[in-house]
Amino acid sequence: MNKENQILHHIKINPYISQQELAAKVGLSRSAVANYIANLTRLGEIKGRAYVLKEDSSIVCIGGANTDRKAKSDQKVHLHSSNPVKITEVCGGVARNFAENLSRLGHNASLMTCVGNDREGEWIIGETKKQGVDVSQVWILATKRTGTYTALLDVNGEMVVSMADMNIYDNITIEMIEEKWSFIAASQAIFLDTNIPEDCIRFLIERCKDENIPLYINPVSSAKAQRLPYDLEGVELLILNQEEAEMLIGSAINSAEEFHAANEKIQERGVKKVIIMLPDDGIYYASQEESGHLPPYKTDIVDETGADDAFASCAIYGIMNGDSLSRACQLGLAGYSLTQQTERSVSAELRPEKIYALAEEGL
Repeated sequence: MNKENQILHHIKINPYISQQELAAKVGLSRSAVANYIANLTRLGEIKGRAYVLKEDSSIVCIGGANTDRKAKSDQKVHLHSSNPVKITEVCGGVARNFAENLSRLGHNASLMTCVGNDREGEWIIGETKKQGVDVSQVWILATKRTGTYTALLDVNGEMVVSMADMNIYDNITIEMIEEKWSFIAASQAIFLDTNIPEDCIRFLIERCKDENIPLYINPVSSAKAQRLPYDLEGVELLILNQEEAEMLIGSAINSAEEFHAANEKIQERGVKKVIIMLPDDGIYYASQEESGHLPPYKTDIVDETGADDAFASCAIYGIMNGDSLSRACQLGLAGYSLTQQTERSVSAELRPEKIYALAEEGL
């Protein structure tokens, strides 16, 4: 066993062991041990104080965490008029929802986002922590307001219009991300939404490519998908809706053939796997090994908010567990269906055995 492995072995037994104790156990000077630890931290094998070790099932989720306010109409929505609604408020945000979903599926998920020093921010951190998500890496910005997402839903649960106040994420900088890099590099993979600034997205794509860290990206809108650079080499998976895909390829998509062609065109930019989601027609998926189309699972829709995030979570869960892309998409559709059946943005029914069972039923 080499010295680095010996040091990691003793740290795993006692994460609070001192450098002097390590020196005595491995037969080195304290300064030599300090150099080994610095190198292991740089490589991401150790993250932060108390020598937190790299975990095989860990994923860092970078992006949005906000309050989701949903107004569901009691009748068909009439624009330019007053509509009777029932209002609910839940924790939301693509990265936050993704982290909670992954935690429910048994992965070690960490959330890296920013909130204001306000009631909403405190509530989001507290509720997310209750679901098993590591919130130690959240930035709390004293003079900013926590992000909000407000949606008007028709009587059948379909979104009529949504409004997002996400200006707080413009305050995230490359320097802030670099300060947390040892923590990021210690994860098995990274999930990213496009709420954060364009230069930060570019930095993460390039850094993950250089360090061979799997990166999964899910844009939050067609407008914010424009923040993606043309060169997407190293991105493990890009999940898009139809509007975002059309924006990336610069033309409309109107047929199955055009969806397959769009996937191929996006892959040419360096993405290893691409999934395009359609509201009523399931998903189109493609990688170098396989491609195809899967219809949606039939379900009674209560609320569609968070369903896209559930699809992404369950599909990436499958990929991280070694499933094929087609199988991962089946799991994604199962999670999508489950989340459509609840008013919450994350389904309490989300469990590995549940989504695998639904995937079997949907075949």
